[in-house]
Amino acid sequence: MKIQWYPGHMTKAKRAMSDAIKLVDIIIEMTDARAPEATRNPEIMELGSNKSRIIILNKADLSDESANNRWASHYKEQGYECMFMDSRKKNGVNALIKAIENVSKEKRERDAKRGIKNRPVRAMVAGIPNVGKSTLINSVSGRAMAKTGNKPGVTKGNQWIKLKGQIELLDTPGILWPKFEDETVGEMIAFIGSINDMIIDIRELGLELIKWFIKNRPEILTERFEMQDGDDENAVLIKIANLRGCTKKGNELDYDKAAGIFVNEFRSGKLGRVTLQMP
Repeated sequence: MKIQWYPGHMTKAKRAMSDAIKLVDIIIEMTDARAPEATRNPEIMELGSNKSRIIILNKADLSDESANNRWASHYKEQGYECMFMDSRKKNGVNALIKAIENVSKEKRERDAKRGIKNRPVRAMVAGIPNVGKSTLINSVSGRAMAKTGNKPGVTKGNQWIKLKGQIELLDTPGILWPKFEDETVGEMIAFIGSINDMIIDIRELGLELIKWFIKNRPEILTERFEMQDGDDENAVLIKIANLRGCTKKGNELDYDKAAGIFVNEFRSGKLGRVTLQMP
């Protein structure tokens, strides 16, 4: 399934981010814990290659716990500060501030030697659309400073947020990159909802996600949708349509509606804690 989505405002956002990176000390790269590498924008990695980095694997409450541990080890081996978070909850705020202080320790020491006092540490929160950046900003700041939504592309411009401990965060719009060289990357990003659903054939997306579950987590389909040995993705979609009462006029099964239900149940965690990608 070939998926590409790069609306014009992302080009403008990338230029703004390129200018803003010069002003920050740290890149806080926010990804989705269900597909950590697929949701890392290679252009952000390149733009911030000379900056200290914190990787937040957000929505960790929806990803497999054992997979979370493997990803944590993977990124720490690469020398990154790594943390897991559910950005909707405030219990990760202190951990994030601690991570920022840890990463900025050398900068603070350099400033002290130069006689520079109370100079803020500036960190940019960056990532692809709909991974929870603005929700994180609001949780950390304790007030609704950034617009949020469950659709990609809510944040349109850069926003500075002041935190305690002389820390300033820059919230940036979610940006993708012009072309997904690996088709599976585009699929994973679409599965989690970081691509506008309006440009996607929802039935095709649902069938691809069912295929992934048949290959990797068949027990979930067996328990929840009565899948049997030998069922392919089309057979499973028919069962979902029947079980969820997805019908059109004339009692015809509505496969688009069934596919949408399945995709949304995955995104919301109703299918359990699932990680699409392993290190």
